Amino acid sequence: MKLASPCPITFTTRIMGGKWKARLVWALTREDRLRFSELRRSCPPISDRILSKELRDLEGWGLIARTAYPVVPPHTEYSLTPLGRTLEPVMAAMASWGLEQRGKIVDL
Repeated sequence: MKLASPCPITFTTRIMGGKWKARLVWALTREDRLRFSELRRSCPPISDRILSKELRDLEGWGLIARTAYPVVPPHTEYSLTPLGRTLEPVMAAMASWGLEQRGKIVDL
């Protein structure tokens, strides 16, 4: 996947853009580890197919780690990697801005 861009904003939005990636990272900043079903509940109405794709993308970029436990039924947890943790201040700033501006901007 080609990610090179001279613009740092383009690069960042390529990684974190879209409807779900930032929400998934935000959920993982608030909880240390989450299972697939917990991530799905934290981002309604995401479908299982889209959730799987977004998690694979984030894992491929090294932002989240997937841990599968060899038990029946399958048990898989997701967590932020050290690289993913570097997004915590960004996510906190976005949350703060959203809380402060929520009443000033018409909810779309």
